[in-house]
Amino acid sequence: MTVRLSYTLRLAGVLVATAVALPAVARCIDDEGVESSVSYGGRPVAGDAGGPRASLQSMVQEAVRRSQSIGAAKLLAEAAAADVDETRMSSRPQAGLTGTLGRVGTSAPNTESLSGNQARLGVSISAPLFDGGRITQLTDWRSHLAEAARQGQLSAQEQVALTTVSLALDRSRYRMQAQVYQQYSRKMSCLVEALETIVRADKGRTSELVQAQKNQQQADLQQVQTLSMVRQIEVKLRRFVGDGLPPTEGLSSVLLDVPKLDELLAQADRAAEIAQLDQQAEAADSYARAVVAGQKPQVNWTVGGSKAKGAGDGTNWSAGVSFNIPLYNASNDYSSAAARKRAEAARLQRADALEGRRFRMSEVHEQATSAFDRAQRVISVLRDSDRVRNFTLQQWQQLGRRSLFDVMAAEGDHYGLRVAYVNALYDGEQANALLRSLGLGIGAWLQ
Repeated sequence: MTVRLSYTLRLAGVLVATAVALPAVARCIDDEGVESSVSYGGRPVAGDAGGPRASLQSMVQEAVRRSQSIGAAKLLAEAAAADVDETRMSSRPQAGLTGTLGRVGTSAPNTESLSGNQARLGVSISAPLFDGGRITQLTDWRSHLAEAARQGQLSAQEQVALTTVSLALDRSRYRMQAQVYQQYSRKMSCLVEALETIVRADKGRTSELVQAQKNQQQADLQQVQTLSMVRQIEVKLRRFVGDGLPPTEGLSSVLLDVPKLDELLAQADRAAEIAQLDQQAEAADSYARAVVAGQKPQVNWTVGGSKAKGAGDGTNWSAGVSFNIPLYNASNDYSSAAARKRAEAARLQRADALEGRRFRMSEVHEQATSAFDRAQRVISVLRDSDRVRNFTLQQWQQLGRRSLFDVMAAEGDHYGLRVAYVNALYDGEQANALLRSLGLGIGAWLQ
């Protein structure tokens, strides 16, 4: 009789403690309304991305402006353009002025010897008449190299743009993850508060309190680690865009539309990297033709004259045509064959790069499609997960219906799914950014 009375009193105390804790538990359920900052009820709408897209474009423009590698590529392109002008001008007449000042002497049989000081000034002018097209081919060679350098500058700009966009998306990804972990920690805090009230009346449930406190600490740890990742990414991003980092709101809606694979494949050969290889192959062809042209007769016209003062005073002049006809050079065949082989190698490199780019597009397109499909499937699971955890929490309020471990499992599963949704969404956006870069460029798309 005494044992039964003790058990009844203890049970009544637990029920009273549980009833007192009910407002805290109810508040844990009601707090779900404040978690809308990380929506998982549907996919963001691409049409809402105007502001964030403009923000990304501004970041890319600033990164391009600040990039020293792009500045170096621009200078190399300008230097290559100057090389074109230098080669082209070699077909124009060239004039030279020569002079000497010193002592001279001459002697010959039956001729009066002469010696003394002399100053001599001479002028010469020459220009090519016929070179077998060598200068023209060399000019084409330089022109293609200059265009390849310009495409290299565009390629460097694209790499900076892609890196900037990728870092901005990762920054937004980890910020959203930090929000999820913050909400998970707040939920655990509510449960800890409710359990503390229960444990005051029933010390036998202390283990449940410890379990809830452990989960809260784990959520806090995950939030701290995620915020550290945000800071690390921001350090990298500041190298490109400076200290004025824009907010991340809305970036999850910028790159949601997966471009059609056929359109991407059609754009592959218009990418800056492929265009650069095109120009390098054309340059190799032109150089090979220039080597062959250099083995043909070379004809120049020349005009020259000199005036001497002092010992041997007099004036000389000459005008005419000079020519050089190669008769035999054992190395000519080897040099022309080497030039042709380099040209063929450049074309094969271009074909290999284009093929690799197209296969890479197909691979990344599948990754993007799969990531967005995974995000949609996670959303469906999340809706059921949200109902399960709320039902489990409500049943835990009724003593004996569900254990705290069921509640912990349901909460951990739910918030893990929310992080999985964020990762799937941003995996798709990262893949989309890479797809745009493999095509005409992410920088061009943002504009």
